[in-house]
Amino acid sequence: MIDAAIQKIQEVGIIPVVRAANVDEARRAVDAICAGGIPIIEITMTVPGAPDVIRQLVRDFGTTVLTGAGTVTTAQQAEMCMDAGAQFLVSPGLSVPVVQAATRRSILALPGALTPTEVMAALDAGARVIKIFPCSSAGGPKHIKALKAPFPDGRFVPTGGVNLATAPEYLAAGAFALGVGADLVDLQALRRNEASKIVEMAKALVAVVAQARPPRT
Repeated sequence: MIDAAIQKIQEVGIIPVVRAANVDEARRAVDAICAGGIPIIEITMTVPGAPDVIRQLVRDFGTTVLTGAGTVTTAQQAEMCMDAGAQFLVSPGLSVPVVQAATRRSILALPGALTPTEVMAALDAGARVIKIFPCSSAGGPKHIKALKAPFPDGRFVPTGGVNLATAPEYLAAGAFALGVGADLVDLQALRRNEASKIVEMAKALVAVVAQARPPRT
């Protein structure tokens, strides 16, 4: 399951981060993201009833959408999300118990890191994909490029300040995939019943990723 999740994230190249006020809002955001061609969703634990949202999405979309949990900070949260069917877990920082809990159940964990020391600690804990957060405030694409020098095989997912304008730079710097939050999941647009804006942004991001990556042979 871990290898399959890594492959899916690599293929799609985008992890949409959904932070919503309620279950209905989260579901409408997910529908718009999927309509835009991104079959990956990260529901953060800051969403009220997040495990219920995850459970509903897994039930409705099954294997067609890779559904994960975000802002997972404790092993207890990790277990709760995996019980709900989460197919990957994302954390803002490194929690070794979260990584261990996920590994025991063959679920991919993406711990957060920012510095080389934190990257080393995450790798030592068994992480195979690492979220680099908050990336933009640390130098953006230049920070990813700098980290790739000592960690050329590192699978880094920059998150925080990643948008349509910066996406090509992040991919050129060696990003494995992109974590995109508010710049894709425009909740204000959603609340104005303008979900089409999210659909169009998703399509634009998919096009940017396809253009930035060499064709696979």
